[in-house]
Amino acid sequence: MKKTLVALATALVAAAAPAQEAKVAIGISGWTGFAPLTLAKEAGLFAKRGLDVTIKKIPQKDRHLAIASGDIQCAATTVETWIVWNANGVATTQIFQLDKSYGADGMVVKPGIQKIGDLKGKTVAASAPGTAPYFTLAWFLAKNGLGVKDVKVVNLEPQAAANAMIAGSADLDAAMTYEPYLSAVRAKPEAGTIIATTLDYPMVMDTFGCTPAFLAGNPKAAQALADSYFDALAMIEAEPQKAFAIMGADVKQSAGQFEASQKHLRWQGRDANRKFFAVEHAQFSKEAAELLLQSGIIRQIPDLSKLADTRFIQ
Repeated sequence: MKKTLVALATALVAAAAPAQEAKVAIGISGWTGFAPLTLAKEAGLFAKRGLDVTIKKIPQKDRHLAIASGDIQCAATTVETWIVWNANGVATTQIFQLDKSYGADGMVVKPGIQKIGDLKGKTVAASAPGTAPYFTLAWFLAKNGLGVKDVKVVNLEPQAAANAMIAGSADLDAAMTYEPYLSAVRAKPEAGTIIATTLDYPMVMDTFGCTPAFLAGNPKAAQALADSYFDALAMIEAEPQKAFAIMGADVKQSAGQFEASQKHLRWQGRDANRKFFAVEHAQFSKEAAELLLQSGIIRQIPDLSKLADTRFIQ
């Protein structure tokens, strides 16, 4: 009888205890477009959905290595980067769209350079091959009759690239960067001219994805990740200044500075996600894959039909 009572008490305690949160590690950068993920973490939105989320700041050039090692299970990055990762044997699947750049990514040039075609033979700072800034450079050049082989690329991360232009580095003629660092250049016109952005060439789109193994084993957690992102967008709309303060603090900006920075992009809600994955995602992925192949960034195009799983945005 005593053993029965003890067992019953143990069962009641277990039933009363909250369910254990699903653990997931996410790799991102300080890019403004990823900030709703930080908001979901800091405002407790992930936790409300039953998630124990760890966010790790990992440079884009290394994010796939963290996935391959198992250090993280999910990440945020640009659409074409998922193509590169899968082409290099790092299996990943996109599950929702985060943002679209409307001038948040751009090319800064020194005085005297009037157009992108003038960059032939010049030195341009950009992140390593396989990253968004490098691909953006390739895209801008291709749209102007040039390729990455027509310029000398110096690998600098977006913040360092922007800082180099602001400092007036004699070794650089141009640089690829993005928000919030592009705003630092906007604030100092003497640093150079922003000759082209994604307003001129709309091609930077970010998505969130995970490994196929994680999605197969944790479909409820994947759904909670998507729902938490949309919760964050709802909070931004309902409490913008509070949200901007939280997101800005993560990249050492005030609420006002962050608000100005985010005006150069559009976060994508559930309806926008459905529209994007219905047609645009496949069309862009095809064009991007062909450019990646032509630029020598990938050696073969992976199966593009397996790059997205739209279950979680319905």
